[in-house]
Amino acid sequence: MPITLPAELPALEDLLNENIFVMDNERAISQNIRPMQVGILNLMPNKIETETQILRLLSNTPLQINVDLIRIDETAPKNTPASHMKAFYHLFSEVKDKKYDGLIVTGAPLGNLEYKDVKYWSHMQELMDWAKRNVQSTFYLCWAAHAAMYHFFNVDKQLRDSKLSGVFNHSVLDEKNELMRGFDPEFWAPHSRVAQIRTQDYANVNQLDILAQSDDAGVYIAATTDKRMVFVTGHPEYDPTTLDQEYKRDKEAGLEPSIPENYYQDNKPDKKVLMRWKSHGNLLFTNWLNYYVYQTTPFDLNELIGD
Repeated sequence: MPITLPAELPALEDLLNENIFVMDNERAISQNIRPMQVGILNLMPNKIETETQILRLLSNTPLQINVDLIRIDETAPKNTPASHMKAFYHLFSEVKDKKYDGLIVTGAPLGNLEYKDVKYWSHMQELMDWAKRNVQSTFYLCWAAHAAMYHFFNVDKQLRDSKLSGVFNHSVLDEKNELMRGFDPEFWAPHSRVAQIRTQDYANVNQLDILAQSDDAGVYIAATTDKRMVFVTGHPEYDPTTLDQEYKRDKEAGLEPSIPENYYQDNKPDKKVLMRWKSHGNLLFTNWLNYYVYQTTPFDLNELIGD
C-alpha cells in the first residue's frame, strides 16, 4: 500500500519518478480500509529535502499511510519557501487535538546549544509530552533523539571534540527485538552530529533497550520496552549526496570540516560516494511501522491511552 500525499506536494512527483508507490488524496478516499495516521515534525532547515527523504522510506511498506507534515511554530525556515509551508504544513497547535498511530521527529542543527537556549524548547517539551499521550509510537531522529532522552530520562548529551560525520559500521545487540528483524548482524548507517550520549547513560535507563551500536559512533538505535519511543542517533533517511553537501557547505563556510569517514571511495572527496545504508534504512522504518505501530495501535485511535 502507498503513502497518501497532497497532489501538489513536490515530493509526490519525485517519488513517482523513482517508481515508488504513492497516491494522491483523491484516490486514497476511495480505499475502504483504515490507513495509518503518521505525523512528521520536520525541524530541519531544508524542509523539502528532508520530507522527501522520509517519505521515501515510509513508502516501502504494505500499509496505507496518511501523512501530516507538522511545524512547531510560525518561524520562517531559512531554506524553504513560505508558500510551501503555508500549503503543506500544519502548525502543532492545529493538530494537537488529533491522535496519531506514529510520529517522526527529525533532527535539527542545534547540537551545540543547551536545550534551554533552543528558542522553541518549551514548544518541543509540550510536543513530546503530547506525543506520549496521543501517539502510539514516536520515532526520534538525531538531535530529537538526544532531546527526548534529556526530556524524559534527564540524560544529557556531551559535545564531541570534533563533529562525527560519515558512514559507520554497527552491530545488532538484540536480534530478537522486532525493530531489528531482518537486519544483518553488522550494517552501515550515516551519522552527522556534534554531540553524543554515553552508552552507559542509555544502559542506566531501566525501561530502555539498546538495540544497535557502533564502536566509532556509539549507540545508534535504542527503544523503550513498551515500543512507544524509538531513539535513532544517526540519519538512515539521508540521500547518497547529503553528507557530501554538508561537507562542501561547511568547507565553503571556512569551518575546516573533516572528510566524512567511510563515505567517499578511497576517502577522497573527488571520488564517488559509497552508498551502503539504503537497505537497512528502509528496513528500519518498515519494521517500526509494522511492529511498533500497526501491530500495536488500536483500530479506533480514540482508544489510544497515554502514560
